[in-house]
Amino acid sequence: MSFNNYFGKDKRKPYRGGKAIDPSCRNHGGCPWCEGNRMYNDKKHRESANEQLKEYRMRIG
Repeated sequence: MSFNNYFGKDKRKPYRGGKAIDPSCRNHGGCPWCEGNRMYNDKKHRESANEQLKEYRMRIG
């Protein structure tokens, strides 16, 4: 079948939950809640690295 036969017949599932309310709450979106969940491990590692730098600077002088 050609493209014209399928055009307009696609049915997509509607968004559910937070995705239905806030368009920024989608995959790789910018809503603070989802971004915080996605970046949790990154924040944890950055804080650890900052603590190690502080300790190192205190030892040096």
